[in-house]
Amino acid sequence: MSVISTMKEFFRVAGELRSVIPVMASMRKLPTAEDKDSLGLMFERSVERAPDSSFLLCEGKEWSYSQFNSEVNQLAHYFQKKGLGRGDVVVLFMESRAGYIRSILAMAKLGVTASLINNSLTGSALAHCINTSNAKACLVGEERIEPVAEVLDQLNLEAGKDFFCLADKGGDANPIWLEDVDPALELMPTSNLAVTGEILAGETAFNIFTSGTTGLPKAAVLPHRKIIITGTTMGQAGFQAKASDRLYLCLPIYHITGMGPGLASFITAGGSIYLKRRFSASSFWKEVQQYQANCFIYVGELCRYLLNSEPCQEEKNNPIVKVMGNGLRPEIWDEFKTRFGIDRVAEMYGASEGNTAFINILNKNKTIGAAMTPVELVKYDYENDEIVRDENGLCIPVALGEPGLLLGEINDKAQFDGYTDPDASKKKIVNGVLAPDDQWFNTGDIVKQIDVGFSLGLKHFQFVDRTGDTFRWRAENVSTNEVSEVINAHPQVNVANVYGVEVPGCEGKAGMAALQIEYDEVFDWSGLKALLERELPAYARPLFMRVQRNIETTATFKLVKSDLREESYHPEKVGSDLLYYLRPDSDSYEPLDDEAYSDICLGAVGY
Repeated sequence: MSVISTMKEFFRVAGELRSVIPVMASMRKLPTAEDKDSLGLMFERSVERAPDSSFLLCEGKEWSYSQFNSEVNQLAHYFQKKGLGRGDVVVLFMESRAGYIRSILAMAKLGVTASLINNSLTGSALAHCINTSNAKACLVGEERIEPVAEVLDQLNLEAGKDFFCLADKGGDANPIWLEDVDPALELMPTSNLAVTGEILAGETAFNIFTSGTTGLPKAAVLPHRKIIITGTTMGQAGFQAKASDRLYLCLPIYHITGMGPGLASFITAGGSIYLKRRFSASSFWKEVQQYQANCFIYVGELCRYLLNSEPCQEEKNNPIVKVMGNGLRPEIWDEFKTRFGIDRVAEMYGASEGNTAFINILNKNKTIGAAMTPVELVKYDYENDEIVRDENGLCIPVALGEPGLLLGEINDKAQFDGYTDPDASKKKIVNGVLAPDDQWFNTGDIVKQIDVGFSLGLKHFQFVDRTGDTFRWRAENVSTNEVSEVINAHPQVNVANVYGVEVPGCEGKAGMAALQIEYDEVFDWSGLKALLERELPAYARPLFMRVQRNIETTATFKLVKSDLREESYHPEKVGSDLLYYLRPDSDSYEPLDDEAYSDICLGAVGY
């Protein structure tokens, strides 16, 4: 790099850092658990600052901050009259639309914990999430009545009493086990609720379900304090959001990325949001131009979809200048910025239940940025899926540039709020990392420190991969144990061993299962596909199957995955084992022949 280029980069980084100084100052004012503050109060402050400013645009309708606040208050008053209040839990199950945001803010104003359920769940996974929420009520979107009806007899809530429905597009009459909320809302007050000013920042705002390494989804506890901190720091340091900015939000709000850096960031800034139920590459740039969105919250898969789309007129001279998200892979980073003319990429890293976060505040390329709390990268034994320790029993930090397991120190400023299940929380805590009596949060992710040139003393990192029994596909964490349990319910399957495999041209890892079945029977592949569709969301359904006579286990009967991951679906590596795959338009798994394998390797199957 020339002297001139070096100086330019120095001043650019210094300029980026100057923009972050106000953020660092504001962090000293962030609420403690005992302060009276909440997501509901944060929204009311933005309403008071600019009541007539645009808050939300969704499906042809626009709300100002004051208009939306009135509708939120009506819903909150409704449920207050139903007897719900601080400390209670309500399940929210609907698609990303204006009614969902209204429901989230109404519960926040009441001090009610909103248990946010993945709206693609069905079957036993859906029943599990509702039942383990220990909720007093369930608010269902009209568009998601059917999946709840299918598991109604498995739920611990009372039909006809504890279920409520929020209208969507006005379909058929609601079933008798649901109470229709909308007719009563016009009679409710539009005024703010007194209780909102009494809610403490340490009270729980949300239970957000996350797929972990052990079975069905677990509910991570998110206090109001964490949402406020995320919205403030990510919004200012990442988006550098202002009231004049407009966010294109198509990520699910039941996930922390859509909820915190997305929704909460723009509420904090008093900005405007264009809300889309789900991502569509074909309509993305048209809507960006139509609604003049200059900010975009992403996961890496969406960026790849946009790059794989044919160029269109609307992408040229588009208004988007800054994006924030996670999972933008280094190999597509430069092309993404260049093709779409994006100035700022604030890649970040974090987890719903985690106590640490990273953000690329200096707009460096191909990095998740610097950690906001103390972290350590330690040596990890991938074969045995465990941390490596020295002769004193302490963890071993990795060398610069070497991938290691990411741990976040648990302290007063970086608390671990855990899950609703205490046992699950204990499993995420690592003791004796750098000292015998310290405690650290195990992220389950492999990360490495990288050299990004001038960084003014900030250490920058890059995400590498996930460990153990969880992999990411379609921007979702998939629990191999959860998928295995569903497959094992098939009467012809003896044992299923699930793992993630790479697919050319796709972000993350697709699901693959090694099955031990009875060879002397004709296997019902279409029945297995139907079972998976009934019990699992689309992102969790395996695309590949491998039939084995014997499933390898360790001495303690744990399923061995390392060789299976490496052999993947490659015919030359699996020997005599039979391979099957699922095409996007197929009704059943089909034999993986040479032609199909070639198409997969060329990225021509359409995954």
